[in-house]
Amino acid sequence: MKVETGIWLDSVILKLHKQHWANNPDAKPQTGPAIFFSIWINNAGIKENKLLYNIHALKLRKLNGYNLTSRKFAHDFREQFKSIEHNWPNVSTKFGPLTLMQGWKKTDINFLIEDILEIANEFIEIDILIESLLDGKAK
Repeated sequence: MKVETGIWLDSVILKLHKQHWANNPDAKPQTGPAIFFSIWINNAGIKENKLLYNIHALKLRKLNGYNLTSRKFAHDFREQFKSIEHNWPNVSTKFGPLTLMQGWKKTDINFLIEDILEIANEFIEIDILIESLLDGKAK
């Protein structure tokens, strides 16, 4: 798992992904074919005590080594995600195929690291889900 941090769109971001989940995994920001998980906070989030998170799946039809379509992948992800959705506070899957899920967690800015680690650890289940969806879809 690759872990990156940075500032993008006035937010401090933690990004998690695997090398084979992107055609150009080192691109910043990620704009080409890729699947990645992000946790971020910005000034609005600080004011509302919210830590935000999401998973993006961009241009999957062009993801090297796989035979995927964004709508089918999003549908299959969301069907499997239902069984673990209860682990994700304030989550929604009511987006187009580019945002697989998105949510937020109430946070105390003084204990932000603990909340970030908690959300990142939950991503392990998502990692397994994504890998199972990619399995068998190799070209």
